[in-house]
Amino acid sequence: MSASQLAALARTTEPQTMLRRFLALDAAVTGVNGLAYLAASGPLGRLLGVGSGLLLVLGAVLAAYAAAVGLLAARRHPPALPVRAVIETNLAWAVLSFVALALWLTPSTAGAVWGVLQALTVAGFALLQHVALKARQDSSE
Repeated sequence: MSASQLAALARTTEPQTMLRRFLALDAAVTGVNGLAYLAASGPLGRLLGVGSGLLLVLGAVLAAYAAAVGLLAARRHPPALPVRAVIETNLAWAVLSFVALALWLTPSTAGAVWGVLQALTVAGFALLQHVALKARQDSSE
């Protein structure tokens, strides 16, 4: 991804602002997902072909994670180490999602599609955050 593509996506050329916006977007999407799992674990579990108990646990984890990422995004200058932790957590989530689909879960077709889409979305957040963090570091040198 080029710097101009990243700037267009973030609607700014300021690396610090890019990073904060990509963290905030991650927090918002993750938070909505987590709250949906918490509020509608039964119907979503039936639609996706996974247990409502699993969705309740995932919802709680996602809501807490979203809050932490949101707090990080709200900082004027998010520290690099916690940002790297978010990036690595997102990558781990994406990989574990694919592993779970392949080895553990037997979701419905909708659940399999949802699992792949959410894994790719989370991997995309990791990529955007990584590139923005690198741009910020490069601009400060």
